[in-house]
Amino acid sequence: MGLINNFFIKLFKKKNKDLWLSYYSRKERRIKFTNKSIYNYMKDNVGSDLDFYCINYFGNRITYHDFFKKIDLVARSLKSLGVKKGDIVSICMPNTPEGLEVFYACNKIGAVADMIHPLSATNEIKFYLKESKSRILVLYDANYEKVKNILEETNVYKTVLVSVNESMPRALKLGYTLTKGFKIRRPFNDSDYITWREFLNLAYSYHKNTEVKVFAKDLGIILHSGGTTGTPKGIMISNYSFNALAQQGGVNVYNTRPKDKIVTILPIFHGFGLGVCCHCPLTLKVEVILMPEFDANRFYKIIDKYHPNILAGVPTLWEAMLNNSKFDNLDLSSLKYVISGGDYLTLNMEERMNKYLRSHGAKISISKGYGMTESVAATAYTFDGSNEPGSIGIPMIGNEFCICPPESVEPLELGEEGEICVTGPTLMIGYLNNKVETKKVLRRHSDGRVWLHTGDIGYISPNGVIYFTQRLKRVIISSGFNVYPSAIEEVIERHPDVAKCSVISIPHEYKMHVPKAFIILKEGKKDTLRFRNELKKLCKENLAAYSQVKNIEIVKSLPKTLYNKVDYRKLEKKEQDRYEKERIKQNGKNKK
Repeated sequence: MGLINNFFIKLFKKKNKDLWLSYYSRKERRIKFTNKSIYNYMKDNVGSDLDFYCINYFGNRITYHDFFKKIDLVARSLKSLGVKKGDIVSICMPNTPEGLEVFYACNKIGAVADMIHPLSATNEIKFYLKESKSRILVLYDANYEKVKNILEETNVYKTVLVSVNESMPRALKLGYTLTKGFKIRRPFNDSDYITWREFLNLAYSYHKNTEVKVFAKDLGIILHSGGTTGTPKGIMISNYSFNALAQQGGVNVYNTRPKDKIVTILPIFHGFGLGVCCHCPLTLKVEVILMPEFDANRFYKIIDKYHPNILAGVPTLWEAMLNNSKFDNLDLSSLKYVISGGDYLTLNMEERMNKYLRSHGAKISISKGYGMTESVAATAYTFDGSNEPGSIGIPMIGNEFCICPPESVEPLELGEEGEICVTGPTLMIGYLNNKVETKKVLRRHSDGRVWLHTGDIGYISPNGVIYFTQRLKRVIISSGFNVYPSAIEEVIERHPDVAKCSVISIPHEYKMHVPKAFIILKEGKKDTLRFRNELKKLCKENLAAYSQVKNIEIVKSLPKTLYNKVDYRKLEKKEQDRYEKERIKQNGKNKK
């Protein structure tokens, strides 16, 4: 009986695979994923076109020739500090050329790039550094105050302080220094810290060869996420997986040509930002226009001046464009692709964005990607012919999807709803120092292959197009960042006055969703200004900036399910209804 079951399971999966392959050309179906290192794959793809621009930072356009030269300099500086193959270098930087230079230099010498969100709270940064046993920290200088008292508890022996103005044009650099730079506190006469310039000067004392043999399956990157449970985890990505994403991306944007331009707003410490918006375009000889933070005015000027061919972002970005009159008169005829990811794109937003694109000269529809950090970034994409409204497309080349009942590894039929599972070349190696959690999400199915269980619910339609319907796990996507209610609850419940805390997602006009905390106080305790300030301080010290809770409601009790668990859905429905009433009321006022 088992042999018969296995036969039909394989037949079912072959049928699915044939469905998906029909969307690809014969050439695309024959793709071979590279065994090169991340650095060598990018460099070899550029070839002799070293005079092409690869990065644009506030108008400072950097050629591949200068980019590779700087990477070599950074590699020698790292070697002079004693970094060797397998060592971990933490990069806590916004989108700057320096962040990318360190990333590729690490790979060139066989070190591992540990990408940390610069908005992470002090205790989060300490946790990441201790977990990875990182030896070198490349830090956004404005974060010095965050780390100065914790580094002694870690393995970090040298911290390189980098300003966001390092690669700015001279006039802009001076302006930044006079308005913002002088306010940043820095260490005085402390040998544990060096500036970016001092760091680069170390290269001139190192004259040996820096490049080492890096294998495809070697650990190349550590990204950070709450995984499927909300507990902070380091996600280990191999050279092979990261390059496979870039190759898949090249198939996705098949109409892209060398010297095209992409605006990169999504952060380099995120798989979507680093893999889809930096590494993939750099391997395609597409110029990357870096934005260290989102600024609507600068974003508008970039589009108006450079006429980019690719925009990639989260739904929050599209909401900002649609709601800002400044973007009303833009010419978007240069756009070949607009890619949305990082959060579910609602059908309403998709329709509004497509209408906006067409009314501004773009002859395209918005594309959607679906994935998670455990698979670097996107695993499914809405190609031509599969870009059905409300769908997440079909598996990217080399990937396969199946739907299983939660907690099961047996696939369901087409059209049946269950947990979305994916297998393919971009799957993580596993969670850093956490085999138990790794086994929960990377599970071997009856076909002998390892599948990633996403914690998301969806189904596959008869034509192979995949639909996401809801999240199995509790997670809030706020401005494209994963916010984990359980992590916030744990922090708030540390306060001695709090008996119980439950955090839900509530609608937000700009960020799409933000957390709200419902708190039950201990008997005899009161909701005072002092209590609120203590709570604010507690959250600031232990949670990233994007996880901060600004909506707090003190309650005497919480709704419960039949199983005596907090009924989060009931709370969220109540907040959704309240939001809709306020929106209708506001629209009525605007009409008057």
